Amino acid sequence: MFSFFKKKKKEEPKVEEVQVVEEVQEELVTNSTPDKEENTPSKDETTEEVVENIQKEEEPSKEEAIVEEIIEEKIEPEVIEEVAQEVVEEKIEEPKEEKKGFFSRALEKTFASIKTVVPQKKEKIAFDDIEEMLIEADMEYEIIEKAMDGLPEEITRKQLRHRLVMLFEHAPDVDLNNLPKPFVRLIIGVNGAGKTTTIAKLANKSKKEGKSVILGAGDTFRAAAIEQLATWADKLDVPIIKTKQGHDSSAVAYDTISSAVSKNIDNVIIDTAGRLQTQTNLNNELKKIVKVCGKAQENAPHQKLMILDGTQGNTAIAQARAFNEMVGIDGIIVTKLDGTAKGGALFSISNQLELPIFFVGIGEKQDDLIEFSPDAFVDSLLDEIYTEEK
Repeated sequence: MFSFFKKKKKEEPKVEEVQVVEEVQEELVTNSTPDKEENTPSKDETTEEVVENIQKEEEPSKEEAIVEEIIEEKIEPEVIEEVAQEVVEEKIEEPKEEKKGFFSRALEKTFASIKTVVPQKKEKIAFDDIEEMLIEADMEYEIIEKAMDGLPEEITRKQLRHRLVMLFEHAPDVDLNNLPKPFVRLIIGVNGAGKTTTIAKLANKSKKEGKSVILGAGDTFRAAAIEQLATWADKLDVPIIKTKQGHDSSAVAYDTISSAVSKNIDNVIIDTAGRLQTQTNLNNELKKIVKVCGKAQENAPHQKLMILDGTQGNTAIAQARAFNEMVGIDGIIVTKLDGTAKGGALFSISNQLELPIFFVGIGEKQDDLIEFSPDAFVDSLLDEIYTEEK
């Protein structure tokens, strides 16, 4: 972005435009008389018309408009560099601020809960108040003790932020560069966690990134699940492989991956039946699906994602732990975060399971899925209780 501004400054056409404007202004001053003052267009109006005619072939972009304004006002080169640098910094901050905005919207109920403990923003907050606040947000007490160990009686934002962000450091870093093609995701979770809607959101995200995607309706246990996913596929205009209720779900997984390979599709997302960790038959079926995916494509599924209902808080951890032992979970997606005051459970989920949280669902719409950022999440919480750092 910065080099763009410097190039614009050196481009001759922009200088010529300013020269033409100045010549017109001089001519207008020379030819103007008091008698014709009322009928003669003002210097500013004529200047605008000339500039408009010069630039009529191409509507300037936002960045070009900034450069033109700088040139017309004859600002020094050093100022141009300062403006360019400010724009670059703003562009860098946008994604982080956007995520903070999403979390602020999603965590409204959690904020309301913690504000019963800390109603006013402060520069320092008492140890006991922080502890009670984290309990209200549904963080497990064992995790609270780990986060608070050794902190002083009066805690600053910087001290608490460091401890809370550290709770996510146990989750391994996942390299999503140089992904295999097709990249196969298997979606796992209990009934009612929001699997089908999350699959639609993931498909929508892939399309927005310019990737092709195919869905596999592997939840053959419920006819409604097949119909619901087919409706989403139609709405998003993506292909889907499906069968009738009661048919072999592992066959659906195999056919979906095979279709993706033959059609050179980038991403595969396969649904599975909602199940509890205690349902032996369904869990054996899940193990079979994983094996069949590996036969359709080497090392597939590449990601086994567990969908956890955010309204369940810490009770979801037992479910995730059981499925992780069963088939090996690669990451977590937390849904319905906007409908719960238990946002603090995300600390426990990541820390205890030592699994990354990839995404967070914050609504029912297809765009209501954001990549999880520990920094943005923690900052959103602390913004509600601490004054701005000086």
